[in-house]
Amino acid sequence: MRESHTRALASLDAYANVTDLLVRRAAEAPDHAAFEVPPAASPNDPDATGAWVPVSTATFLDEVRTLAKGLIAIGLGPGDAVAIMAPTRYEWAVADLATWFAGGVVVPVYDSSSPSQVAAIVADARIRVGFGGTATHVDLLTSALASADGAIGVWGMDDLDALRTHGIVVADDELEHRRTRAGHDDPATIVYTSGTTGEPKGAVLTHANFLGQVLNIAAAYREVVHSGGNTIIFLPLAHVLARGLQLICIASGMRIAHLSDAAAVVPTLATLRPTFLVVVPRVLQKIQAAAGDKAAAKGLSGVWARARATAVAEGRLAELRDAGTPRRAPLGHRVRHGVFDALFYRRLRAVMGGRVDYMLSGGATLDGELSLFFRGLGVPVIEGYGLTETTAPLTGNLPGRIASGTVGLPLPGSTVRISDEGEVLAKGVGVFAGYRDPRHDGDAFVDGFFRTGDLGRLDDAGRLVLEGRLKDVIVTSNGKTVVPARWESAVESDPLVQHAVMVGEGKPYLSALLILDAEQAAAWAASTGLPLDVRTPTDLRAVDEPRLHAHLQRTVDAANALVARSEQVRRFELVVADLDDRELVTPTMKIKRRVVVHRATETIASLYRGVPS
Repeated sequence: MRESHTRALASLDAYANVTDLLVRRAAEAPDHAAFEVPPAASPNDPDATGAWVPVSTATFLDEVRTLAKGLIAIGLGPGDAVAIMAPTRYEWAVADLATWFAGGVVVPVYDSSSPSQVAAIVADARIRVGFGGTATHVDLLTSALASADGAIGVWGMDDLDALRTHGIVVADDELEHRRTRAGHDDPATIVYTSGTTGEPKGAVLTHANFLGQVLNIAAAYREVVHSGGNTIIFLPLAHVLARGLQLICIASGMRIAHLSDAAAVVPTLATLRPTFLVVVPRVLQKIQAAAGDKAAAKGLSGVWARARATAVAEGRLAELRDAGTPRRAPLGHRVRHGVFDALFYRRLRAVMGGRVDYMLSGGATLDGELSLFFRGLGVPVIEGYGLTETTAPLTGNLPGRIASGTVGLPLPGSTVRISDEGEVLAKGVGVFAGYRDPRHDGDAFVDGFFRTGDLGRLDDAGRLVLEGRLKDVIVTSNGKTVVPARWESAVESDPLVQHAVMVGEGKPYLSALLILDAEQAAAWAASTGLPLDVRTPTDLRAVDEPRLHAHLQRTVDAANALVARSEQVRRFELVVADLDDRELVTPTMKIKRRVVVHRATETIASLYRGVPS
């Protein structure tokens, strides 16, 4: 199969632009809780006294309207760009919608961006107004806007009332005129890609892109996103996936709480008890690994291994039921599952708050067995796939139709095509029309389809299976073409490995750098009595520890068993790195392969020492 399409489930005709999503929801259920805000000044304090405070849809709409009036009063014009640079928090949502109500275009800036990155975005997008989450963000935006033509000013998110006071002079009719001015084809946001393989590009997403995604995804996932549910958004709101999810929740009445510190999520789950979570695969790996560590500490490693296998088996049975070929589980399996549910599964569900019906995994490839494990313990994981340029999800598994190892069918209103070279091509309601700089559009489209740069195939049911990045392909000196994604993903399933980077371009065999998860490696070293130094270095640093190397050799051997001989890694080195370094890792935690290879020149050379080039 070379092309797969899913028809649209929703029409956009009744909506002028994105702001109608909030206006309609407020008219339908003004008193329904749309958000929950933390009880203390610190938005990431899970131990704060008092309950999280609900914010009704009507209250949220009022806050958005008054802030939008302030923006109009200070001179923000239709189509003017507003930068938002802040951690994930409630005020981010207010500023986002307020900019649209005022007729502006939102330009998100990752809160970890460097001064040069902020300056480049401000200049390219022609920012006029900035919102900063902290004093540092305000200073960065203020400095960048100092040399910008037509700049108005920067406001901190802890002082939005000062901007609202300016809006007293703006009449409701003027605000409504401004709110309804933008149409489907007008820009809603400019999102700068994180640039794993080159310079960041400003993707222009329209109101129709957002409306098409929100309305169609909400229709396809009614069991997941609904007015009786709630979620926690802790992914960066500068990422289009988090913003798209937020709009879907607002339109569907699903309650949202925000956290900017991922480490605070688990302690907060028991309080907020979400029904749905969006995670990256690494979070799921760590939940599973933590359970295994606790079992080992109690001398139950063997029991835990059987519990894992039983959960995976249960997950496979569930997927057979989804596929319409149900099999009755043997009595022994049912008994084991019941015992392990009491011992392990129930406790893991409690750690997640006890109410999670589904989790959505994105951002990286999810190991199929890990997906089956969570399905088997009663929390199905819906894996999806998308990019900034597709306004987040392009494909996704559906409740009751999950197939582990795939990223699902095209979402409603979308088409996926596989090129002769195996590249994934995309067309549909969420696919953007082009970049802010037309020079970036030259190689971005073919026959009306966006070139994703990802390699993949379609299975017999039309579901997409990802197979790596086109630009990551390695050609050895023997002429073998290797796509490293499958091998790297298998190695990264080990909790000790944060990133695996295969190398070997022009070399006689393949090697790899395994970038350690410092926290997990330190815990492993402590449990084995090793004096392992995993302190964050200023650059990539090799770790010379034979016992850890031998331990991870088993992971490498297992990954090698999954691929052809020509795709197997012969030698590898362990390294530690500063994973907060935005020149090395993107804000969405994707490793920049070219930077790794450049910085690790000597380490890579050691893997081929004595071998003819």
